[in-house]
Amino acid sequence: MKKFLLFVTGLVVFSCTTKEEVDLIVTNANIYTVDDAFSKASSIAIKDGKFVAVGDSEEISKKYNPQKQLDAEGKTIVPGLIDAHCHFYGLGQNQQVVDLVGTQSFDEVLERVVAFQNDRPSNFILGRGWDQNDWEVKEFPTKDKLDELFPDIPVALERIDGHAYLVNQKALDMAGITADTETEGGEIVKEDGEVTGVLVDNPMGLINNVIPRPSLEQNIQALKDAEKISLDYGLTTVNDAGLSRDIIELIDSLQQADELSIRVYAMVSNYPENLDYFLDKGIIKTEGLNVRSIKVYGDGALGSRGAALRAPYSDKPGHFGAMVTPVDQIEALAQRIAATDYQMNTHAIGDSANIVVLRAYEKALEGKTDRRWKVEHAQVISQSDFDYFENGVIPSVQPTHATSDMYWAEDRLGPERVKGAYAYKDLLEKAGLVALGTDFPVEQVNPFLTFYAAVARQDVEQYPEGGFQMENALSREETLKGMTIWAAYSNFEEDEKGSIEPGKFADFVILSDDIMTIPSEEIPNVTAEHVFLGGIQKK
Repeated sequence: MKKFLLFVTGLVVFSCTTKEEVDLIVTNANIYTVDDAFSKASSIAIKDGKFVAVGDSEEISKKYNPQKQLDAEGKTIVPGLIDAHCHFYGLGQNQQVVDLVGTQSFDEVLERVVAFQNDRPSNFILGRGWDQNDWEVKEFPTKDKLDELFPDIPVALERIDGHAYLVNQKALDMAGITADTETEGGEIVKEDGEVTGVLVDNPMGLINNVIPRPSLEQNIQALKDAEKISLDYGLTTVNDAGLSRDIIELIDSLQQADELSIRVYAMVSNYPENLDYFLDKGIIKTEGLNVRSIKVYGDGALGSRGAALRAPYSDKPGHFGAMVTPVDQIEALAQRIAATDYQMNTHAIGDSANIVVLRAYEKALEGKTDRRWKVEHAQVISQSDFDYFENGVIPSVQPTHATSDMYWAEDRLGPERVKGAYAYKDLLEKAGLVALGTDFPVEQVNPFLTFYAAVARQDVEQYPEGGFQMENALSREETLKGMTIWAAYSNFEEDEKGSIEPGKFADFVILSDDIMTIPSEEIPNVTAEHVFLGGIQKK
């Protein structure tokens, strides 16, 4: 009996001291979990790509036996960052064309194009990133100098917002564009009856029809380039705002082959062949890919005066901008999508476009619940229209647009109308959440600039003093939620990501500084020192 009691006692002691095997424990960390209580922790345990425990370092170390252990040395950890609106594939494509971002004059644009062509000769020159608002002469350029430099090679240079091209005569000829070409939903810009080479919104499609399609190898390289850039900044999920079926299927195949690891929320581009395929097929969901939304363009962009406004542009009397998708088509699309399980995510910049979209949503969603349809940008809202966001519509906004556009936004809109622009706090108070993104490559990929713009409402030069329309700044807690759990919620993914909680994907970022407490002017200098995706270190 004595030996038996000793044996039982030994079993009890052994069972009490046996630790559960896990893949990784991170200890000594300053963790913002972004759970419902916005609680903090110092340690996490990970197994099979998911968090299994979150809590105190000593307690977790006592309970779990890890294959690997990481001492965070007091560094801050946040959930993997989600960019709720970007152009991931477009970012990758941009690595293959002339980079025109930051050019300070049209002459600098030309210099970069010539240098690129000399270094990497092409039969069709493509570039992106120019912005006439950054130049001393803040006017659209013309094709004349491009015609002189490249009389026999077509050139198409995309404006930074993706809503205008500057093309040369060779490209116009290939596309069949003349002064007599009729257009709807955009503009072929003319001077004295002659085409200048600038095409705004829908006429750009005529050029797209003659641009050579990239090869499969080029598309694979573009996606891998975009992934590296995104992961380096701490992004673990990207919402790509407009993809074709072939690129969505390529992303899926690369993920299945373990050649692409970043998680992608894919918005399907609004083309008949895409809608017919995906709406009939239904939601496509894997751990890496979520296809359940349609991206629709309501209007153009404010910077190119393509945004649809209720009253004329303050700096261009008689000009209202234009709808890219006509009102009746917006309404018909809303009805068609509402009959499926798909989301409708609509680009709306101007106050006229926003009310068209909000009314169409309200009508199509009558009697339906938890559909989480989004207004992408929701940039200029009439004061009387904010209430529409109380009905489950999610504003998906990009804080760096405010700090990029603030130099000229009032010129476009006037002193009263601008008060309803970039109104993120007003939108949050009505909708209960905001999903935050960058719109890269329109803006920089860096999510810490998003964070800074949201809370400080300043550019990196700390202009303007005191911040731009600070009544619409977000708190740091609201901003982090907008980049994590609220963005995940907007994707119907809040049960699998967006916070550091047991059962969710072990996507997290170790930051160089405590973004929640450092002086606001230091936020742009924060970096993602280490990035984990499904418990695997990617940086």
